[in-house]
Amino acid sequence: MNDKTENKLDELKGKAKEAVGNATDNEQWQAEGKAEQGKANVKQAGEKIKDAVKGVRD
Repeated sequence: MNDKTENKLDELKGKAKEAVGNATDNEQWQAEGKAEQGKANVKQAGEKIKDAVKGVRD
């Protein structure tokens, strides 16, 4: 699996965890889900930058 796919899966897992936290009123899961989404978004941004730099080099 490539990095982009893994990052998207991490984002979706974070959303699911946050949703379960919201449904069960579990603040820890809400926070963990948001944190996982944030990490995935940062990784995705890094991939976009890497792609942009690669495009400039080509």
